[in-house]
Amino acid sequence: MFALIFLGLLGSVYGYSGWRLIPHLPASLHYAVALALVVMLFLPLSLFYLRARPNLAWLADALAWVSYLGMGFATFSTILLAVRDIVGQSLSAFTTIAPALNARIDLTIFALAIAVASWGFYQARRTPAIRRIDVPIPDLPPALIGLRIAQFSDLHVGPTIKGRFVARVVARINAEQPDIIAFTGDLADGSVDRLAPHTAALAELSAPLGVYFCTGNHDYYSGIEQWTAHASLLGFEVLVNEGRLLNRNGACIGLAGATDYSAGEMVSAHASAPDIAHADIADADLRILLAHQPRSIEAASAAGFHLQLSGHTHGGQFVPWNFVVLLQQPYVAGLHKFRDTWIYIHRGTGYWGPPLRLGAPSEIALLTLTHAHTP
Repeated sequence: MFALIFLGLLGSVYGYSGWRLIPHLPASLHYAVALALVVMLFLPLSLFYLRARPNLAWLADALAWVSYLGMGFATFSTILLAVRDIVGQSLSAFTTIAPALNARIDLTIFALAIAVASWGFYQARRTPAIRRIDVPIPDLPPALIGLRIAQFSDLHVGPTIKGRFVARVVARINAEQPDIIAFTGDLADGSVDRLAPHTAALAELSAPLGVYFCTGNHDYYSGIEQWTAHASLLGFEVLVNEGRLLNRNGACIGLAGATDYSAGEMVSAHASAPDIAHADIADADLRILLAHQPRSIEAASAAGFHLQLSGHTHGGQFVPWNFVVLLQQPYVAGLHKFRDTWIYIHRGTGYWGPPLRLGAPSEIALLTLTHAHTP
Protein backbone atom coordinates (compact mmCIF):
# COMPACT_ATOMS: atom_id res chain seq x y z
CA MET A 1 0.00 0.00 0.00
CA PHE A 2 2.81 2.42 0.88
CA ALA A 3 4.53 1.67 -2.42
CA LEU A 4 1.32 2.33 -4.37
CA ILE A 5 0.67 5.64 -2.59
CA PHE A 6 4.32 6.66 -3.03
CA LEU A 7 4.29 5.80 -6.74
CA GLY A 8 1.00 7.63 -7.19
CA LEU A 9 2.31 10.84 -5.61
CA LEU A 10 5.69 10.67 -7.30
CA GLY A 11 4.05 9.81 -10.63
CA SER A 12 1.88 12.91 -10.34
CA VAL A 13 4.95 15.07 -9.70
CA TYR A 14 6.99 13.66 -12.59
CA GLY A 15 3.95 13.52 -14.84
CA TYR A 16 3.00 17.16 -14.33
CA SER A 17 6.55 18.43 -14.82
CA GLY A 18 7.03 16.23 -17.88
CA TRP A 19 3.70 17.26 -19.38
CA ARG A 20 4.79 20.88 -19.17
CA LEU A 21 8.46 20.46 -20.15
CA ILE A 22 8.34 18.01 -23.06
CA PRO A 23 6.35 20.23 -25.50
CA HIS A 24 9.12 22.84 -25.30
CA LEU A 25 11.83 20.36 -26.34
CA PRO A 26 12.76 19.28 -29.87
CA ALA A 27 10.39 16.57 -31.13
CA SER A 28 13.30 14.15 -31.46
CA LEU A 29 13.75 14.21 -27.66
CA HIS A 30 10.13 13.70 -26.61
CA TYR A 31 10.18 9.91 -26.30
CA ALA A 32 13.63 9.83 -24.71
CA VAL A 33 12.65 12.34 -22.01
CA ALA A 34 9.35 10.55 -21.35
CA LEU A 35 11.23 7.25 -20.92
CA ALA A 36 13.75 8.93 -18.60
CA LEU A 37 10.90 10.19 -16.40
CA VAL A 38 9.41 6.68 -16.20
CA VAL A 39 12.82 5.33 -15.16
CA MET A 40 13.15 8.06 -12.52
CA LEU A 41 9.70 7.16 -11.19
CA PHE A 42 10.63 3.54 -10.51
CA LEU A 43 14.27 4.16 -9.55
CA PRO A 44 13.55 4.64 -5.79
CA LEU A 45 11.97 1.18 -5.60
CA SER A 46 14.89 -0.42 -7.44
CA LEU A 47 17.22 0.89 -4.72
CA PHE A 48 15.68 -1.53 -2.22
CA TYR A 49 16.54 -4.42 -4.54
CA LEU A 50 20.12 -3.23 -5.02
CA ARG A 51 20.75 -2.61 -1.31
CA ALA A 52 19.68 -6.16 -0.50
CA ARG A 53 22.67 -7.39 -2.52
CA PRO A 54 26.00 -6.47 -0.87
CA ASN A 55 27.92 -6.59 -4.14
CA LEU A 56 25.57 -3.95 -5.61
CA ALA A 57 25.38 -1.60 -2.62
CA TRP A 58 27.86 0.79 -4.27
CA LEU A 59 25.54 1.10 -7.26
CA ALA A 60 22.54 1.75 -5.00
CA ASP A 61 24.35 4.64 -3.30
CA ALA A 62 25.37 6.17 -6.64
CA LEU A 63 21.84 5.90 -8.05
CA ALA A 64 20.39 7.32 -4.84
CA TRP A 65 21.95 10.68 -5.66
CA VAL A 66 20.27 10.65 -9.08
CA SER A 67 16.94 9.46 -7.71
CA TYR A 68 16.69 11.81 -4.74
CA LEU A 69 17.91 14.92 -6.56
CA GLY A 70 15.49 14.21 -9.41
CA MET A 71 12.68 13.76 -6.92
CA GLY A 72 13.45 17.08 -5.26
CA PHE A 73 13.78 19.00 -8.52
CA ALA A 74 10.52 17.58 -9.86
CA THR A 75 8.74 18.54 -6.62
CA PHE A 76 9.95 22.14 -6.82
CA SER A 77 9.19 22.46 -10.53
CA THR A 78 5.69 21.02 -10.09
CA ILE A 79 4.90 23.43 -7.24
CA LEU A 80 6.17 26.42 -9.22
CA LEU A 81 4.34 25.31 -12.38
CA ALA A 82 1.11 24.79 -10.47
CA VAL A 83 1.34 28.32 -9.04
CA ARG A 84 2.12 29.68 -12.51
CA ASP A 85 -0.89 27.85 -13.99
CA ILE A 86 -3.27 29.10 -11.32
CA VAL A 87 -2.09 32.66 -11.86
CA GLY A 88 -2.22 32.17 -15.63
CA GLN A 89 -5.80 30.92 -15.49
CA SER A 90 -6.78 33.93 -13.40
CA LEU A 91 -5.13 36.34 -15.86
CA SER A 92 -6.66 34.64 -18.90
CA ALA A 93 -10.00 36.20 -18.02
CA PHE A 94 -8.48 39.64 -18.64
CA THR A 95 -5.79 39.15 -21.29
CA THR A 96 -4.33 36.66 -23.76
CA ILE A 97 -0.70 35.62 -23.37
CA ALA A 98 1.15 34.89 -26.61
CA PRO A 99 2.34 31.26 -27.03
CA ALA A 100 5.97 32.41 -27.36
CA LEU A 101 5.73 34.27 -24.06
CA ASN A 102 4.08 31.25 -22.44
CA ALA A 103 7.01 29.10 -23.53
CA ARG A 104 9.56 31.56 -22.13
CA ILE A 105 7.68 31.69 -18.83
CA ASP A 106 7.65 27.89 -18.58
CA LEU A 107 11.36 27.62 -19.30
CA THR A 108 12.06 30.36 -16.75
CA ILE A 109 10.10 28.32 -14.19
CA PHE A 110 12.30 25.29 -14.85
CA ALA A 111 15.43 27.43 -14.51
CA LEU A 112 14.08 28.77 -11.22
CA ALA A 113 13.40 25.20 -10.02
CA ILE A 114 17.04 24.33 -10.76
CA ALA A 115 18.20 27.36 -8.76
CA VAL A 116 15.92 26.52 -5.83
CA ALA A 117 17.05 22.88 -5.82
CA SER A 118 20.71 23.98 -5.92
CA TRP A 119 20.20 26.24 -2.90
CA GLY A 120 18.35 23.46 -1.09
CA PHE A 121 21.22 21.08 -1.85
CA TYR A 122 23.74 23.51 -0.37
CA GLN A 123 21.59 23.96 2.76
CA ALA A 124 21.38 20.19 3.26
CA ARG A 125 25.04 19.40 2.68
CA ARG A 126 26.69 22.23 4.63
CA THR A 127 27.94 21.63 8.16
CA PRO A 128 24.89 22.26 10.38
CA ALA A 129 24.94 25.58 12.19
CA ILE A 130 24.70 25.92 15.98
CA ARG A 131 21.25 27.08 17.05
CA ARG A 132 21.29 28.60 20.53
CA ILE A 133 18.17 28.39 22.69
CA ASP A 134 17.55 29.55 26.26
CA VAL A 135 15.06 27.42 28.18
CA PRO A 136 13.61 29.07 31.32
CA ILE A 137 12.86 26.50 34.03
CA PRO A 138 10.83 27.62 37.09
CA ASP A 139 12.70 27.34 40.38
CA LEU A 140 15.79 25.91 38.72
CA PRO A 141 18.47 25.27 41.39
CA PRO A 142 21.38 27.75 41.16
CA ALA A 143 23.79 24.88 40.48
CA LEU A 144 21.93 24.06 37.26
CA ILE A 145 21.66 27.59 35.89
CA GLY A 146 23.70 27.73 32.70
CA LEU A 147 23.64 23.95 32.12
CA ARG A 148 24.31 23.46 28.39
CA ILE A 149 22.90 20.57 26.40
CA ALA A 150 24.00 19.93 22.81
CA GLN A 151 21.25 18.11 20.94
CA PHE A 152 21.63 16.55 17.53
CA SER A 153 19.04 14.41 15.82
CA ASP A 154 18.01 12.63 12.63
CA LEU A 155 21.52 12.13 11.32
CA HIS A 156 20.34 9.49 8.81
CA VAL A 157 23.73 8.09 7.90
CA GLY A 158 23.07 6.17 4.69
CA PRO A 159 23.11 6.45 0.90
CA THR A 160 24.17 10.11 0.71
CA ILE A 161 25.37 10.90 4.26
CA LYS A 162 28.73 9.34 4.99
CA GLY A 163 31.67 9.57 7.36
CA ARG A 164 32.97 13.00 6.29
CA PHE A 165 29.64 14.66 7.05
CA VAL A 166 29.47 12.88 10.42
CA ALA A 167 33.02 13.97 11.30
CA ARG A 168 32.13 17.61 10.60
CA VAL A 169 29.10 17.33 12.89
CA VAL A 170 31.17 15.81 15.70
CA ALA A 171 33.84 18.50 15.44
CA ARG A 172 31.25 21.27 15.63
CA ILE A 173 29.52 19.74 18.68
CA ASN A 174 32.77 19.17 20.57
CA ALA A 175 33.91 22.72 19.85
CA GLU A 176 30.98 24.00 21.96
CA GLN A 177 32.11 21.97 25.02
CA PRO A 178 28.56 21.22 26.26
CA ASP A 179 27.82 19.67 29.65
CA ILE A 180 25.58 16.98 28.10
CA ILE A 181 25.26 15.66 24.56
CA ALA A 182 21.90 14.16 23.55
CA PHE A 183 21.03 12.36 20.33
CA THR A 184 17.29 12.05 19.76
CA GLY A 185 16.91 9.27 17.23
CA ASP A 186 17.26 8.17 13.60
CA LEU A 187 20.96 7.44 13.47
CA ALA A 188 21.12 5.54 10.18
CA ASP A 189 19.27 4.08 7.21
CA GLY A 190 20.90 0.74 6.54
CA SER A 191 22.63 -2.12 8.30
CA VAL A 192 25.35 -1.81 10.93
CA ASP A 193 27.63 -3.99 8.81
CA ARG A 194 27.45 -1.53 5.91
CA LEU A 195 27.33 1.80 7.74
CA ALA A 196 29.42 1.26 10.90
CA PRO A 197 32.58 2.76 9.30
CA HIS A 198 30.64 5.95 8.52
CA THR A 199 29.53 6.38 12.15
CA ALA A 200 33.02 5.90 13.64
CA ALA A 201 33.58 9.62 14.30
CA LEU A 202 30.71 9.61 16.81
CA ALA A 203 33.03 7.83 19.25
CA GLU A 204 34.90 11.14 19.58
CA LEU A 205 31.91 12.93 21.18
CA SER A 206 32.67 13.95 24.72
CA ALA A 207 30.83 15.79 27.51
CA PRO A 208 31.44 15.91 31.29
CA LEU A 209 27.96 14.57 32.15
CA GLY A 210 27.77 12.05 29.33
CA VAL A 211 26.55 11.34 25.79
CA TYR A 212 23.03 9.90 25.51
CA PHE A 213 20.90 8.19 22.86
CA CYS A 214 17.19 7.49 22.43
CA THR A 215 15.72 5.51 19.56
CA GLY A 216 13.92 6.89 16.52
CA ASN A 217 11.58 5.11 14.13
CA HIS A 218 14.26 4.63 11.45
CA ASP A 219 16.54 2.90 13.95
CA TYR A 220 14.07 0.00 13.96
CA TYR A 221 13.99 -0.49 10.20
CA SER A 222 17.52 -1.90 9.94
CA GLY A 223 17.79 -3.86 13.20
CA ILE A 224 17.26 -2.02 16.47
CA GLU A 225 19.26 -4.48 18.58
CA GLN A 226 22.27 -4.16 16.30
CA TRP A 227 22.09 -0.37 16.20
CA THR A 228 21.62 0.14 19.94
CA ALA A 229 24.52 -2.24 20.59
CA HIS A 230 26.65 -0.31 18.12
CA ALA A 231 25.64 3.01 19.69
CA SER A 232 26.85 1.68 23.04
CA LEU A 233 30.18 0.73 21.45
CA LEU A 234 30.46 4.29 20.17
CA GLY A 235 30.16 5.60 23.72
CA PHE A 236 26.49 6.51 23.90
CA GLU A 237 24.45 5.75 27.00
CA VAL A 238 21.43 4.16 25.31
CA LEU A 239 18.20 4.91 27.21
CA VAL A 240 15.35 2.48 26.53
CA ASN A 241 12.46 3.71 28.68
CA GLU A 242 14.88 4.39 31.51
CA GLY A 243 16.65 7.25 33.21
CA ARG A 244 19.95 8.25 34.78
CA LEU A 245 20.65 10.54 37.74
CA LEU A 246 23.46 13.02 37.17
CA ASN A 247 25.12 15.33 39.69
CA ARG A 248 26.19 18.89 38.94
CA ASN A 249 27.58 20.88 41.83
CA GLY A 250 25.33 19.08 44.30
CA ALA A 251 22.12 19.42 42.25
CA CYS A 252 20.47 16.38 40.70
CA ILE A 253 19.60 16.10 37.00
CA GLY A 254 17.32 13.31 35.88
CA LEU A 255 17.90 12.45 32.21
CA ALA A 256 15.57 9.84 30.72
CA GLY A 257 15.01 8.39 27.28
CA ALA A 258 11.80 6.92 25.87
CA THR A 259 11.73 4.67 22.84
CA ASP A 260 10.17 5.99 19.65
CA TYR A 261 6.44 6.70 19.83
CA SER A 262 5.74 3.93 17.27
CA ALA A 263 8.36 1.46 18.51
CA GLY A 264 5.83 -0.91 20.08
CA GLU A 265 4.38 -1.62 16.63
CA MET A 266 7.74 -3.04 15.56
CA VAL A 267 9.17 -4.46 18.81
CA SER A 268 6.59 -5.04 21.52
CA ALA A 269 9.20 -4.89 24.29
CA HIS A 270 10.07 -1.36 23.14
CA ALA A 271 6.62 0.18 23.52
CA SER A 272 7.22 3.84 24.36
CA ALA A 273 6.77 4.53 28.09
CA PRO A 274 7.81 8.00 29.30
CA ASP A 275 6.11 7.30 32.64
CA ILE A 276 8.33 4.27 33.28
CA ALA A 277 11.40 6.29 32.33
CA HIS A 278 10.30 9.05 34.71
CA ALA A 279 10.04 6.64 37.62
CA ASP A 280 13.84 6.26 37.57
CA ILE A 281 14.38 9.99 38.08
CA ALA A 282 11.24 11.15 39.93
CA ASP A 283 13.15 12.82 42.75
CA ALA A 284 15.58 14.80 40.56
CA ASP A 285 15.67 18.61 40.72
CA LEU A 286 15.47 18.76 36.92
CA ARG A 287 13.81 16.09 34.77
CA ILE A 288 14.55 15.90 31.03
CA LEU A 289 13.12 13.42 28.53
CA LEU A 290 14.67 12.43 25.21
CA ALA A 291 11.83 11.28 22.94
CA HIS A 292 12.16 11.16 19.17
CA GLN A 293 8.64 12.21 18.20
CA PRO A 294 7.03 15.44 19.48
CA ARG A 295 3.73 13.65 20.05
CA SER A 296 5.27 12.00 23.13
CA ILE A 297 4.77 15.36 24.86
CA GLU A 298 1.37 14.52 26.37
CA ALA A 299 2.79 11.50 28.19
CA ALA A 300 5.92 13.45 29.15
CA SER A 301 3.89 16.29 30.63
CA ALA A 302 1.60 13.91 32.50
CA ALA A 303 4.62 12.13 33.97
CA GLY A 304 6.14 15.37 35.26
CA PHE A 305 9.10 16.18 33.02
CA HIS A 306 10.32 19.78 32.87
CA LEU A 307 11.71 19.49 29.34
CA GLN A 308 11.37 17.16 26.36
CA LEU A 309 13.91 17.08 23.51
CA SER A 310 12.59 15.68 20.22
CA GLY A 311 13.36 15.49 16.51
CA HIS A 312 11.65 13.45 13.78
CA THR A 313 10.00 16.30 11.86
CA HIS A 314 13.15 17.72 10.19
CA GLY A 315 11.28 21.02 10.47
CA GLY A 316 9.49 19.84 7.34
CA GLN A 317 12.87 19.63 5.51
CA PHE A 318 11.48 21.50 2.50
CA VAL A 319 8.17 23.03 1.51
CA PRO A 320 5.41 21.90 1.40
CA TRP A 321 6.20 19.14 3.93
CA ASN A 322 6.35 21.62 6.82
CA PHE A 323 2.58 21.94 6.45
CA VAL A 324 2.06 18.18 6.07
CA VAL A 325 3.95 17.46 9.33
CA LEU A 326 1.26 19.23 11.33
CA LEU A 327 -1.23 16.56 10.27
CA GLN A 328 0.69 14.07 12.44
CA GLN A 329 2.70 16.04 14.99
CA PRO A 330 1.68 18.83 17.41
CA TYR A 331 4.73 20.95 16.52
CA VAL A 332 7.11 21.22 13.56
CA ALA A 333 10.18 22.93 15.03
CA GLY A 334 11.49 25.16 17.80
CA LEU A 335 10.74 25.71 21.48
CA HIS A 336 7.16 25.38 22.74
CA LYS A 337 5.35 25.09 26.06
CA PHE A 338 2.86 22.28 26.57
CA ARG A 339 1.09 22.72 29.91
CA ASP A 340 3.98 22.85 32.40
CA THR A 341 6.52 21.14 30.14
CA TRP A 342 8.85 22.74 27.62
CA ILE A 343 9.52 20.89 24.38
CA TYR A 344 12.21 21.60 21.82
CA ILE A 345 11.74 20.09 18.36
CA HIS A 346 15.02 19.78 16.50
CA ARG A 347 15.07 20.45 12.74
CA GLY A 348 17.47 17.57 12.16
CA THR A 349 21.21 17.40 11.65
CA GLY A 350 21.08 15.34 8.48
CA TYR A 351 18.16 14.76 6.14
CA TRP A 352 16.13 11.90 4.74
CA GLY A 353 15.60 11.14 1.06
CA PRO A 354 16.39 14.12 -1.19
CA PRO A 355 19.58 15.92 -0.07
CA LEU A 356 17.61 19.16 0.04
CA ARG A 357 16.52 21.64 2.69
CA LEU A 358 14.44 24.71 2.06
CA GLY A 359 12.99 26.85 4.83
CA ALA A 360 14.16 24.33 7.44
CA PRO A 361 17.94 24.61 7.90
CA SER A 362 19.80 21.73 9.49
CA GLU A 363 21.07 22.41 12.98
CA ILE A 364 22.90 21.40 16.11
CA ALA A 365 20.89 22.77 19.03
CA LEU A 366 22.68 24.19 22.05
CA LEU A 367 20.13 24.58 24.85
CA THR A 368 21.09 26.64 27.90
CA LEU A 369 18.92 26.34 31.00
CA THR A 370 17.99 29.57 32.76
CA HIS A 371 16.05 30.38 35.89
CA ALA A 372 12.40 31.41 35.48
CA HIS A 373 10.68 32.71 38.61
CA THR A 374 7.21 31.38 39.19
CA PRO A 375 4.52 34.12 39.40
